[in-house]
Amino acid sequence: MLEMIISQAVNGLVLGFLYVLIAIGLSIIFGMLGIVNFAHGAFFAIGAYLALVLNAQFGWGAALLAPLLVGGLGMLVELVLIRRLYGKEPLLGLILTFALALLFEAVLRLIFGGAAMPFATPKALGGFVEFGPILTTRFRLIVMAVTVAAMAGFWAFISFTPFGRIIRAGSRDPEMVGLLGINLPVVLTFVFGVGCLLAGMGGMLAGPLLTVVPSMGSGAIMPAFVIVTIGGLGSYPGAIVAGLMVGLVTAMTVQFAPDWSGAAMYVLMAVVLVVRPRGLFGEKWERFE
Repeated sequence: MLEMIISQAVNGLVLGFLYVLIAIGLSIIFGMLGIVNFAHGAFFAIGAYLALVLNAQFGWGAALLAPLLVGGLGMLVELVLIRRLYGKEPLLGLILTFALALLFEAVLRLIFGGAAMPFATPKALGGFVEFGPILTTRFRLIVMAVTVAAMAGFWAFISFTPFGRIIRAGSRDPEMVGLLGINLPVVLTFVFGVGCLLAGMGGMLAGPLLTVVPSMGSGAIMPAFVIVTIGGLGSYPGAIVAGLMVGLVTAMTVQFAPDWSGAAMYVLMAVVLVVRPRGLFGEKWERFE
């Protein structure tokens, strides 16, 4: 029993780290642009499909380009559509991104069909690994290592680079950043692209673990919203802690109470919000008060 619990906990951590990648991108887009991006899950699905196609045509080395392509697509979407909504009614952003989510899913369904597509792990990363009572696949360990490295790199970029400081300042007071002579539109385009890149990376890594279907974005966006809510708006540590909590709770519920697996993360969110209405690490953001 103990071995099964520990192995399931490891699987939950892998799932949690994937959720964190999606949630961080969603959080920085909302914090900086003030846009609730309902299309974020669609970028996750696009990342999975791009990685699948590149892997089939050129191998896994080419599949690593999928997140960059998703980030480029996100920047294009921001330039053409999202930029027109800044300073306008927030409901317009909700409607537009929701419509984009439906559009992207329909395009994926048109191109690839509605059936699930197999996405094999690299042969070198196949097989199982056993560490004492822990039994998991080698690919899951690689996914965990890559997501941890990606989150550490993003944290270092946000914390220690001049552009990262601009992003943090802009998320609090974008008008002041603009008054300082910084080209704010370029920053916003970059931020939206980075958020989509993180979602695309999550899709690339999740493809061999989950079922690659056009609707997989819908299954990813709700956990991301839950994680942002639990962790607190704009909190990087909050997103990590909340993502791991959601992953562990979901994995354990699947193992011991599968009928409750779909509701477990929402119950967790409700409990946290009763105790901490702003989330675990939430702070007061003047621009949203």
